[in-house]
Amino acid sequence: MSDMPAIHGTSDPRFARVREVFAENFRDRDEVGAAVAVTLDGMPVVDLWAGHSDQARTRPWERDTIVNVYSTTKGMAALCLHQLVDQGRVELDAPVARYWPEFAQAGKQSTTVRTLLGHRAGLAAVKALLPGEALYDWDAMVVALAAQEPWWTPDSAHGYHAVTFGWLVGEIVRRVSGMSLGTYFRDTIAGPLGLDFHIGLADEEHHRVAEMSPPPLPEPGAASLHLALAIMSDPAGLAARAFMNPPSMARGVNNPEWRRAEIPAANGHTDARSLARVYGALARGGSVDGVQVLSPAGIARCYTQLSHGPDLVLQLTTRFGHGFMITQPDVPGGSFGPNPRSFGHPGAGGSIGAADPDAKIGFGYVMNRMGPHILIDPRATALIDAVYAGLA
Repeated sequence: MSDMPAIHGTSDPRFARVREVFAENFRDRDEVGAAVAVTLDGMPVVDLWAGHSDQARTRPWERDTIVNVYSTTKGMAALCLHQLVDQGRVELDAPVARYWPEFAQAGKQSTTVRTLLGHRAGLAAVKALLPGEALYDWDAMVVALAAQEPWWTPDSAHGYHAVTFGWLVGEIVRRVSGMSLGTYFRDTIAGPLGLDFHIGLADEEHHRVAEMSPPPLPEPGAASLHLALAIMSDPAGLAARAFMNPPSMARGVNNPEWRRAEIPAANGHTDARSLARVYGALARGGSVDGVQVLSPAGIARCYTQLSHGPDLVLQLTTRFGHGFMITQPDVPGGSFGPNPRSFGHPGAGGSIGAADPDAKIGFGYVMNRMGPHILIDPRATALIDAVYAGLA
């Protein structure tokens, strides 16, 4: 049980239960530092933060603290590509090689953009062991992925592209827009919406970043234990290569090289407020405060199912729309809430951003103590349940 820190920020009286659950996460679920935010029809109704930004609990979590959100970043990478689809500059059923000619190697000439977005391309990892510095070298990673033969026949199955997703989607964005994904995101989404969300963090902002705890050991019987055993039992296999190639991923995220690189599947740095705002826009037709992020048709793509069933990488059931996870209430830790069109993306350890177009809810949660769960962390689930209690 943790000492109870002061809760900072504001919450609408309708959502008092969210504040209570946020406090419970510190008292009962060993939270160290965290923030939660909610928008309703584009308006902020919850914006709370508490705890400490370092694991020694000597520095307070401030209003402007940001933190690595791992795969929660994937939703923003997908959003960049969806904008280009909206603009008619990318066609989902076109071969990736139309935009990235070198991708046509190793039998991938027919693999489509849609296939990439559904984690169906068979490119969840690079087989050849890469040098550690490749993790921070965009060109090295896209060259390796262009040359990689798929691990399975594209579109025959799906498997979570845990880190490669960002380079695959990002290279299409770069080839079409002429900008790196981090720059494109900054100029067309984060800047116009006023988000404190960075994919490639400037050195002068590193002092605001909360320190992440190391990944915890899997709990007995947990899905993460199956994944850990698969990684350890076959160091050159799909799961191990997906999470440990380049091997510098084992260094973790509390270093300047990780923070300043653009790794759009895993190294976004942000706060809960920004997640709730961007997903809040997606929950209300694609615009907020006069800024159009995505068309209604684009939002429908986000939650339109491409993949559902056994995940060849994570070794549990996953469900994906076009670049986003979509709710699967029949799977423990798989629900974004009660409504069927909800979508978003969780990140390793617990962070999450999500949109509910039916309730017009945008949700964001970030933290710096990593939990062991693969899908939605119980801390986030408790907060999501509290949000809907406020709507009842």
